[in-house]
Amino acid sequence: MASYYSAFFGSEEPHFLESCSLCSKHLGLNSDIFMYRGDTAFCSIECREEQIESDEAKERSWKLSARSLRKKSSEAAKDSAAGKTVRTGTLVVA
Repeated sequence: MASYYSAFFGSEEPHFLESCSLCSKHLGLNSDIFMYRGDTAFCSIECREEQIESDEAKERSWKLSARSLRKKSSEAAKDSAAGKTVRTGTLVVA
């Protein structure tokens, strides 16, 4: 069966407002839809909150890893200044 939205958009791929982005529950035409980050639809506040928490955990993880990389780079610079040889970067030979 063709999707309701495919008539408007001319494709067979499901439209982002047809099902919940987290649990894939069908989103009815007369039901509440909870949006997140512009084009991500959810069937309930709970599904939306779960996605938000997951995204925030990923963001914290990225920030921690970036902080760790900066710390290692800073330590390498200190070692180099102390007379130890540390080579970082990219070498391009033509």
